[in-house]
Amino acid sequence: MAHLHDAFHRHLAQTSPHPLALDVVKAEGCWIHTRDGKRYLDLVAGLAVNNVGHRHPAVLEALRDQSERYLHVIPYGEFIQEPQVRFAEALTALLPAGLDSVYFVNSGTEAIEAALKLAKRITGRTRLMGCRKSYHGSTHGSLSLTDNETKKYRNRPLLPDTAYLRYGNFEDLELIDAHCAAVVVEPIQGDAGVRLPPEGWLMALRIRCTAVGAQLIFDEVQTGFGRTGRRFAFEHSGVVPDILVLGKALGGGLPMGAFVSSAAHMALFTHDPMLGHITTFGGHPLPCATGLAALRVLEDEALAERADRMGSLFKELLDHLGILEVRGTGLMLAVELGDADRVQQVVHLALKEGVMGFWFLSCPSAFRIAPPLTINEDQVRYACRTILSALDRAMT
Repeated sequence: MAHLHDAFHRHLAQTSPHPLALDVVKAEGCWIHTRDGKRYLDLVAGLAVNNVGHRHPAVLEALRDQSERYLHVIPYGEFIQEPQVRFAEALTALLPAGLDSVYFVNSGTEAIEAALKLAKRITGRTRLMGCRKSYHGSTHGSLSLTDNETKKYRNRPLLPDTAYLRYGNFEDLELIDAHCAAVVVEPIQGDAGVRLPPEGWLMALRIRCTAVGAQLIFDEVQTGFGRTGRRFAFEHSGVVPDILVLGKALGGGLPMGAFVSSAAHMALFTHDPMLGHITTFGGHPLPCATGLAALRVLEDEALAERADRMGSLFKELLDHLGILEVRGTGLMLAVELGDADRVQQVVHLALKEGVMGFWFLSCPSAFRIAPPLTINEDQVRYACRTILSALDRAMT
């Protein structure tokens, strides 16, 4: 439809000069369908949002059921709303001691913002530390700790008193001192091109933060809910953060974020002043209902274990002279080609053949594989055949 295409460019604010502009009419399972009758195997999952697949029946049932009861009734925190309470109860039941109080917000980047505020309240300090090659969002606070100067330079000044560690560097842990309120870390770096820390680094980071009284914040917006082959990526190391930040897959396909800490620490937002963080739509009953349904699907269908198996199959099948490395764990993978132009070629050639991949903002030499965790073996094999064929053509 020409009118729809024109209106998309004319009336919707754009994020880049060259959007993919697929005209989507339906999505189900691991497939996206467009108005021209084509379908695409989705290896992006809305950037790690649709972990249980598009329109999972259990999620749709929860959505319909809650929509018949009530939608927004009051800004967050004033009423007892069963979807909020049930979801918080189920979520904290899967988390270690000390992560027993959930504050629901609208997105991962808002959760980062609120987590930074909480860390300042807990410690009485102002210095915030992030990691090189990190990504935490694009609002002012989250962008202050995101190490991507291309995204930052037009938005300065950002938050003062911020600093960076080299991710995985043991010597840099000495930079964390008694002036530090919080260190914000992705337990597996996502936009950097899926980078895992060296063995023992997260534990050493935990020990250092505890020693100086800094809050350790794990950004699991992208890595959470089975994506890496465990429920949460911190489970690979056994290191428990002081504050856990969630988003993306949290709402089962609806927009939602959250940060989780101890009840004692969360209580600091209730006084001096009251409303230490406040959000109108955070904890909206619809994403709470669908998020709880998605969490149950994750558990009932053992999707974290499936992610581990299917990720291993991708690594096995993506064997090609043009592939330097397939990094990652579970279904959070980066296919390293070593050439940004070739990445663009391969992604667009595969898209023409019905397989949708995507690139990284901060690692243009690789493309991501992060499909719904419901992907099956036949779909993995089809995806790999298509990617390898695209790579053959790109190299000729």
